[in-house]
Amino acid sequence: MTIGNWSTVTEFTLTALPTLLEIQVFLFVGLLLIYSLTATGNIMIISLIWTEPQLQTPMYFFLGNLSFLDILYTTVVTPKLLACLLAEQKTISFAGCITQTYFYFFLGTVEFILLAVMSFDHYVAICNPLRYPIIMSSKACLILLLGCWLGAFLSVVVPTIAVTRLPYCRKEINHFFCDISPLLQVACIDTHLIEKINFILSALVILSSLAFTAGSYTYIICTILRIPSVQGHQRAFSTCASHITVVSITYGSNIFVYVRPNQNNSLDFDKVAAVLITIVTPLLNPFIYSLRNEKVKEVLRETVNRIIYMLDTKVKLT
Repeated sequence: MTIGNWSTVTEFTLTALPTLLEIQVFLFVGLLLIYSLTATGNIMIISLIWTEPQLQTPMYFFLGNLSFLDILYTTVVTPKLLACLLAEQKTISFAGCITQTYFYFFLGTVEFILLAVMSFDHYVAICNPLRYPIIMSSKACLILLLGCWLGAFLSVVVPTIAVTRLPYCRKEINHFFCDISPLLQVACIDTHLIEKINFILSALVILSSLAFTAGSYTYIICTILRIPSVQGHQRAFSTCASHITVVSITYGSNIFVYVRPNQNNSLDFDKVAAVLITIVTPLLNPFIYSLRNEKVKEVLRETVNRIIYMLDTKVKLT
């Protein structure tokens, strides 16, 4: 059989969603709350970075972009998931499914590359502090950010085109969104080659960015250990602690799902991990950065105190 235009499937049914009304309502309320908190937390981080001059540095420039990316990433999956929980027919159009698949992997790839870039920023800040303003100039930061998006686009576009040209024989997708593994399972032809390409690209993106990040932090830790003062140790480690936490969660969950030669053998586990990747991680990121980063906490306290003072003054005037 050849790959051609004989796919007659115009929509898919997401069969991993629950059928009991009580469970659907419970999940809808829970997911809506999580999605609202995710958007609020990340918008708060972006607003603080945008409005506070002391946070307008390369480190927080990349952090603001990570928060923006997290909003987009969870938006790719969550709104459609919420709509399906309320709808009687748990369906998604063919075009909508392919679009969701593309942006899910595209935005996820941008995040991996961006995390590696953030580790490089920390490396320069701690290991080469005198050259930091020159190396991490505004122009360099913009080029690195554009490189994240361009690199992700180039790495995802080929497998996405291949998936769009597959003929599909079944409409039922055993997942709660359009991930590539359950999509390949309902194709009419042997998808072994596409699975291999997907595995190679996933391994290349995830493991290479992880290796770069690990290398950066190896140099960072060696440099920190040479700092004579305890206060210097604490300040350097506090700068990196939140980023290391986010890196551990993001890479840990994605490696188990996507860096496997055969991704069709454990879809039940993949569905659990997908919840962590698409819903939980974007929620945790703003709280990790706000609770573990001293400068963000300081700015947040000042902002809250300023708002309270303004409200109190307004009440007194009225």
